[in-house]
Amino acid sequence: MSENQNKPVIGEVGQENFESEVLRSPLPVLVAFWASWSRPCHICAAVLDDVAAACIDRVKVVQVNADDHPDLSLWYEIESIPTLHYFVGGELRARIVGTASKEAILAKLQAAPASPKN
Repeated sequence: MSENQNKPVIGEVGQENFESEVLRSPLPVLVAFWASWSRPCHICAAVLDDVAAACIDRVKVVQVNADDHPDLSLWYEIESIPTLHYFVGGELRARIVGTASKEAILAKLQAAPASPKN
């Protein structure tokens, strides 16, 4: 069995497409704020691959480079990286600061409210 077969793609999102890719997404979106120089972010990236694979077709997983997009980092009050934000229907439903296991992330996503408030 090839490990790269059916591997989900984790997209890169920035200020120019954050609204269309995250806030208007028909799927819930897990956004990882990260930086290339951060060792914890590199650890988190491997875990995010596993999370994306476990949630394929149910949750979109994307990354925002906090250094390249400081306005998004300020808007979402990113004070430490990695920070994960989980959006459902364009609304922030859960937040994880720091590294976390695949199981912890999946549990947090499952515990988050499934639909936006009407």
